[in-house]
Amino acid sequence: MKQKETVLNLHNSGILPEVIAMQLDISKEEVIRIINDTNVQDQGTPAKQASASLDVFYLDALVNIDNIIKSAQLEMWKSLKSEMEFNISTEDTQNALAKLAGSKVTLVILYIDIVGSTRLSMTLPVDKLAAIVRAFTHEMSLIVSAYGGYVLKYLGDAILAFFVAADKSNMYIPCSNAVNCARSMIRAVKEGFNPLLNQEGYPELGVRVGIDVGEVVVVQYGWNVQSSGLDNDNSIVMKKPHHDILGYTISVASKITGIAEPNQIVIGQYVYDALDKEQRDAFKQLSTPEMWNYVSSKTGKLYNLYGPST
Repeated sequence: MKQKETVLNLHNSGILPEVIAMQLDISKEEVIRIINDTNVQDQGTPAKQASASLDVFYLDALVNIDNIIKSAQLEMWKSLKSEMEFNISTEDTQNALAKLAGSKVTLVILYIDIVGSTRLSMTLPVDKLAAIVRAFTHEMSLIVSAYGGYVLKYLGDAILAFFVAADKSNMYIPCSNAVNCARSMIRAVKEGFNPLLNQEGYPELGVRVGIDVGEVVVVQYGWNVQSSGLDNDNSIVMKKPHHDILGYTISVASKITGIAEPNQIVIGQYVYDALDKEQRDAFKQLSTPEMWNYVSSKTGKLYNLYGPST
């Protein structure tokens, strides 16, 4: 019964069956059977209520970091050998945003990029650079999903992801999941990718992460059009709206990522305030750069940033 409840909670958090299977050490078929045997969604639930289950589950205790590190090594090796398939889809992201289209919603924004990618592009053959970035984005996407988040877009060597905060009065869970997701990302790079890259004679990777939380607007930008592939006049064309998000928080998360040192996380004041004491103790207030001009919407004063305490 407990295993069934855990599977359904993870499924309602937007986590894919194969990721659930990896975290709980059960077969993907068993996960799918549990989901199919249980009515996990009320078809009559209004769109905004449908998102309410996305952030109610604290996921760090269920994420197996050893499996993540093993997966990172395996996929990097396969990518360098041109044997890796990038099979990550943003369909789940678009489905989640479709439920919130045309509305304001509170999201935790996570931005991660590779440090020194320009240097890498100048020292590595194009095919090897592409292989490294492909493995990086693939594994980071899986980690985001494991923590209940969604990848919004890929920006070269960077990833923009978000975690839905359905209950504004309880920001602890989505903020904690985002921070713990970032920690797992850094460990996957340091303990998964880098030992293998060293072994293969490539430079190590460093990453930096910025996290902030705030209100954004979900907007539709055009359509994704897909043909059935039939070469005749009766070819079926599927049109799905393409959604994106706009807001101050995205800009802040992007900017604070640039402040982070290699393999560090920098978080905004609102994320810091949402964490418990034990998690806050891992961060300290940073001296903001001279050009930093973002202000708190609550106080009107300069918006504080927090980085690792050690």
